[in-house]
Amino acid sequence: MFYRPSDGHGLPHNPFNAIVTPRPIGWISSTGPDGDNLAPYSFFNAVAYVPPQVVFSSTGAKDSLANIRATGEFAVNIAGFDMLHQMNATSEGFPPGIDEFAAAGVEKADCTTIKCPRVAHAPATLECKLTQIIDLLGRNNFLILGEVTGIHLRDDCVIDGRFDVTHVRPLARLGYRDYAVIDRVFELSRPGEA
Repeated sequence: MFYRPSDGHGLPHNPFNAIVTPRPIGWISSTGPDGDNLAPYSFFNAVAYVPPQVVFSSTGAKDSLANIRATGEFAVNIAGFDMLHQMNATSEGFPPGIDEFAAAGVEKADCTTIKCPRVAHAPATLECKLTQIIDLLGRNNFLILGEVTGIHLRDDCVIDGRFDVTHVRPLARLGYRDYAVIDRVFELSRPGEA
């Protein structure tokens, strides 16, 4: 099968959503004039080490985007499998002014380098200062980039000096209504590495 996205795919569901997988989920917290906001974004990733930087995209002019524009900061909370239902609850299209933390029963904690709240029991949180918002092709598609200025790690997730993803069991988006959980890893050396 071949299709041009501009012509449509003719399938019951868009296959593009399931091709680039698994995608990590950035559970973005922010605050703004209408209060605190918490929403999951599956177009999310880390993009640089020094300084550490992350990116996520918003397909729509959502509350997270408005808050980040207003304050210049946001936090990326990593959702483990134990937070699946709370993370999903925050994906509801709440009207502005509704605190998704409260609506989904998610406990807040203070950040250190920024003023917005973070998910208290998240395995990890990346505190971020906005570096750029880029308008993408299409209606209301935005790319948000941030520099990581602080990192919270839950103590039980650091095992033998490493952030242990098999303990965290992070969630990943697969497309359609499909998700995955990371609970098995393996090592692979690059050619020429000892």
